[in-house]
Amino acid sequence: MFQWSKKVVKSVTFNPGVADESLLALVESYLEKQVDKTFSDLCKEALWQSLCVPESVKPGPQTASTEAVEQQIGKLQNQLADLEERFFAKESHRLESMEHQILQLTQQVAHLAIMVAERPVIQYPPPATSVVETVNTTTYSAPPPPQEVDPVISRLSQFLDDF
Repeated sequence: MFQWSKKVVKSVTFNPGVADESLLALVESYLEKQVDKTFSDLCKEALWQSLCVPESVKPGPQTASTEAVEQQIGKLQNQLADLEERFFAKESHRLESMEHQILQLTQQVAHLAIMVAERPVIQYPPPATSVVETVNTTTYSAPPPPQEVDPVISRLSQFLDDF
Protein backbone atom coordinates (compact mmCIF):
# COMPACT_ATOMS: atom_id res chain seq x y z
CA MET A 1 0.00 0.00 0.00
CA PHE A 2 1.28 3.47 -0.87
CA GLN A 3 1.62 5.75 2.16
CA TRP A 4 1.31 9.50 1.81
CA SER A 5 2.12 12.20 4.25
CA LYS A 6 -0.80 14.01 5.84
CA LYS A 7 -0.84 16.65 3.10
CA VAL A 8 -0.13 15.46 -0.40
CA VAL A 9 0.16 17.74 -3.40
CA LYS A 10 -0.38 16.23 -6.84
CA SER A 11 -0.24 18.17 -10.07
CA VAL A 12 -2.55 18.07 -13.08
CA THR A 13 -1.06 18.85 -16.47
CA PHE A 14 -3.12 20.36 -19.27
CA ASN A 15 -1.46 19.80 -22.63
CA PRO A 16 -1.81 22.28 -25.49
CA GLY A 17 -4.43 20.20 -27.29
CA VAL A 18 -8.03 21.03 -28.10
CA ALA A 19 -9.44 18.56 -25.55
CA ASP A 20 -7.27 19.73 -22.64
CA GLU A 21 -7.75 23.41 -23.46
CA SER A 22 -11.53 23.05 -23.60
CA LEU A 23 -11.49 21.09 -20.33
CA LEU A 24 -9.37 23.80 -18.72
CA ALA A 25 -11.80 26.48 -19.96
CA LEU A 26 -14.72 24.53 -18.47
CA VAL A 27 -12.88 24.22 -15.15
CA GLU A 28 -12.17 27.95 -15.07
CA SER A 29 -15.78 28.90 -15.88
CA TYR A 30 -17.09 26.48 -13.24
CA LEU A 31 -14.74 27.87 -10.59
CA GLU A 32 -15.81 31.43 -11.48
CA LYS A 33 -19.42 30.49 -10.70
CA GLN A 34 -18.53 28.52 -7.55
CA VAL A 35 -16.37 31.04 -5.69
CA ASP A 36 -16.36 28.94 -2.50
CA LYS A 37 -14.68 26.01 -4.29
CA THR A 38 -11.08 25.55 -5.29
CA PHE A 39 -9.50 23.54 -8.08
CA SER A 40 -8.50 21.00 -5.45
CA ASP A 41 -12.13 20.62 -4.34
CA LEU A 42 -13.25 20.15 -7.93
CA CYS A 43 -10.60 17.47 -8.56
CA LYS A 44 -11.60 15.60 -5.40
CA GLU A 45 -15.28 15.62 -6.38
CA ALA A 46 -14.41 14.29 -9.83
CA LEU A 47 -12.30 11.53 -8.30
CA TRP A 48 -15.09 10.53 -5.89
CA GLN A 49 -17.52 10.30 -8.82
CA SER A 50 -15.19 8.52 -11.21
CA LEU A 51 -14.19 5.94 -8.61
CA CYS A 52 -17.85 5.28 -7.78
CA VAL A 53 -17.48 5.86 -4.06
CA PRO A 54 -20.80 5.55 -2.18
CA GLU A 55 -22.31 8.78 -0.78
CA SER A 56 -22.10 7.49 2.81
CA VAL A 57 -18.30 7.41 2.68
CA LYS A 58 -17.82 10.84 1.03
CA PRO A 59 -17.10 13.78 3.26
CA GLY A 60 -20.15 16.01 3.35
CA PRO A 61 -20.05 19.62 2.33
CA GLN A 62 -20.11 22.17 5.08
CA THR A 63 -23.62 22.66 6.25
CA ALA A 64 -25.19 25.90 7.37
CA SER A 65 -24.99 24.75 10.99
CA THR A 66 -21.24 24.13 10.67
CA GLU A 67 -20.79 27.60 9.22
CA ALA A 68 -22.92 29.08 12.00
CA VAL A 69 -20.80 27.31 14.59
CA GLU A 70 -17.63 28.62 12.96
CA GLN A 71 -19.06 32.14 12.93
CA GLN A 72 -20.02 31.79 16.59
CA ILE A 73 -16.49 30.61 17.41
CA GLY A 74 -15.09 33.62 15.56
CA LYS A 75 -17.36 35.98 17.51
CA LEU A 76 -16.33 34.37 20.79
CA GLN A 77 -12.67 34.68 19.89
CA ASN A 78 -13.16 38.38 19.11
CA GLN A 79 -15.01 38.88 22.41
CA LEU A 80 -12.23 37.09 24.28
CA ALA A 81 -9.57 39.23 22.61
CA ASP A 82 -11.55 42.38 23.51
CA LEU A 83 -11.94 41.22 27.11
CA GLU A 84 -8.21 40.47 27.39
CA GLU A 85 -7.36 43.90 25.97
CA ARG A 86 -9.64 45.68 28.44
CA PHE A 87 -8.33 43.57 31.35
CA PHE A 88 -4.69 44.28 30.51
CA ALA A 89 -5.43 48.00 30.09
CA LYS A 90 -7.14 48.09 33.50
CA GLU A 91 -4.32 46.18 35.20
CA SER A 92 -1.73 48.39 33.53
CA HIS A 93 -3.52 51.47 34.89
CA ARG A 94 -3.62 49.95 38.38
CA LEU A 95 0.09 49.14 38.20
CA GLU A 96 0.95 52.69 37.12
CA SER A 97 -1.17 54.07 39.98
CA MET A 98 0.62 51.84 42.51
CA GLU A 99 4.03 52.85 41.15
CA HIS A 100 3.05 56.53 41.50
CA GLN A 101 1.95 55.96 45.11
CA ILE A 102 5.19 54.14 45.92
CA LEU A 103 7.16 57.04 44.45
CA GLN A 104 5.22 59.53 46.59
CA LEU A 105 5.80 57.45 49.73
CA THR A 106 9.50 57.18 48.97
CA GLN A 107 9.72 60.95 48.59
CA GLN A 108 7.87 61.47 51.86
CA VAL A 109 10.17 59.08 53.73
CA ALA A 110 13.22 60.82 52.27
CA HIS A 111 11.81 64.19 53.35
CA LEU A 112 11.20 62.88 56.88
CA ALA A 113 14.70 61.44 57.00
CA ILE A 114 16.13 64.84 56.12
CA MET A 115 13.97 66.50 58.78
CA VAL A 116 15.11 64.02 61.42
CA ALA A 117 18.75 64.40 60.41
CA GLU A 118 18.60 68.19 60.59
CA ARG A 119 16.83 68.29 63.93
CA PRO A 120 19.25 69.27 66.71
CA VAL A 121 19.91 66.54 69.19
CA ILE A 122 19.77 67.71 72.79
CA GLN A 123 21.64 65.52 75.20
CA TYR A 124 20.94 65.74 78.86
CA PRO A 125 23.34 64.60 81.53
CA PRO A 126 22.36 61.36 83.17
CA PRO A 127 19.92 61.91 86.00
CA ALA A 128 22.33 61.95 88.88
CA THR A 129 22.03 64.02 91.97
CA SER A 130 24.79 66.34 92.98
CA VAL A 131 25.27 67.23 96.58
CA VAL A 132 26.04 70.79 97.43
CA GLU A 133 26.95 71.44 100.98
CA THR A 134 26.41 74.73 102.57
CA VAL A 135 26.75 75.76 106.13
CA ASN A 136 23.50 74.38 107.46
CA THR A 137 21.58 73.01 104.41
CA THR A 138 22.06 70.31 101.83
CA THR A 139 20.39 70.80 98.43
CA TYR A 140 19.93 68.43 95.54
CA SER A 141 19.49 69.66 91.97
CA ALA A 142 16.68 68.05 89.97
CA PRO A 143 17.14 67.00 86.37
CA PRO A 144 15.56 69.29 83.77
CA PRO A 145 12.11 68.21 82.56
CA PRO A 146 12.25 65.90 79.52
CA GLN A 147 11.30 67.46 76.20
CA GLU A 148 8.18 65.99 74.58
CA VAL A 149 8.85 63.86 71.51
CA ASP A 150 6.40 63.76 68.64
CA PRO A 151 4.98 60.17 68.48
CA VAL A 152 4.92 60.14 64.66
CA ILE A 153 8.60 61.11 64.52
CA SER A 154 9.52 58.46 67.08
CA ARG A 155 7.71 55.74 65.08
CA LEU A 156 9.26 56.85 61.81
CA SER A 157 12.74 57.05 63.33
CA GLN A 158 12.57 53.29 63.99
CA PHE A 159 11.98 52.70 60.28
CA LEU A 160 14.71 55.11 59.30
CA ASP A 161 17.19 53.30 61.51
CA ASP A 162 16.32 50.08 59.67
CA PHE A 163 16.43 51.83 56.32
